[in-house]
Amino acid sequence: MNGDQAFRAKGNRERWPEMTYGGALSFLRRRYSRDLDGVDVVVSGIPYDSAVTYRSGCRLGPRAIREASVQLAELEAFPFGFDPFKTLAVVDYGDCMLNPHDAASVPGTIQDHAAHILASGAKMLSFGGDHFVAYPLIKAHADRHGPVALIQFDAHCDTWEDHGGIDHGTMFARAAAEGVIDVARSTQIGLRTHNNSDHGFEILTAPWVHRNGIDAALEVITARAGDAPVYISFDVDGLDPAFAPGTGTPVTGGLASWQALELIRGLGGLNLVGMDVVEVSPPYDHAEITALAAASVAHDFLCLLAQQKGAKPNPTGRT
Repeated sequence: MNGDQAFRAKGNRERWPEMTYGGALSFLRRRYSRDLDGVDVVVSGIPYDSAVTYRSGCRLGPRAIREASVQLAELEAFPFGFDPFKTLAVVDYGDCMLNPHDAASVPGTIQDHAAHILASGAKMLSFGGDHFVAYPLIKAHADRHGPVALIQFDAHCDTWEDHGGIDHGTMFARAAAEGVIDVARSTQIGLRTHNNSDHGFEILTAPWVHRNGIDAALEVITARAGDAPVYISFDVDGLDPAFAPGTGTPVTGGLASWQALELIRGLGGLNLVGMDVVEVSPPYDHAEITALAAASVAHDFLCLLAQQKGAKPNPTGRT
């Protein structure tokens, strides 16, 4: 069989040749399905961006990330050296259906969407949308796993003073106050904006990572998380605008894409329960730079889960 495996595949571990420039688009060409029997990971889009404070457009992020994933679906994963889908059953669930004209309904709709998926026993890989969508996603994960250790890649703390409502810069202060995030186990990475309070998070600023390196950052992150259930929230503005121009609130001096990938690849020893990748705004992107970075980060998260399930790395050359 060749082509269009997104809707022609019969199982969740199949992979066959596709034209990278053609065929039905899903994330990594995974089968579109809402049958979650035996599924390990569900990919789903959360196309909401009405909580932004500057540039909009990230409601189109899930579509862009799927499109940018086509080359990653061609070969065995680098640097892991395996096909993750021989081990991991992954489906693309499609997008969460939202009513953009009824803002008050959005958080509950997202949380219910995630709760339904998590109730199947599958993990979630979610694509925003603006960063607010992480709040109801984390609430659903905490309902299932207890308070989560948050590993947040971001230019911003997103813990500014919470005045209620729907805002992509305050929701982690709310989540911490509600106890759905275990701040004593949580780390924020790549920050380069100021807040007078750290709200109990460990903060590794972008300059700190640049000066101290990947291994030092991983030592802090993993020691702090311990054996807690870990939720990764990856805001693409954690990357420098040179590597992620297509985002709503870009800040110079951020992580390079290689740094982010190395950090993600170093988290495989943790109890990973879920991840979101947010704030990809295609109208501000150039040559898919931002969407490619987002797709690569998400792809490597799946590879970590495949490795945890028993996939054996087979790297080529010095990694």
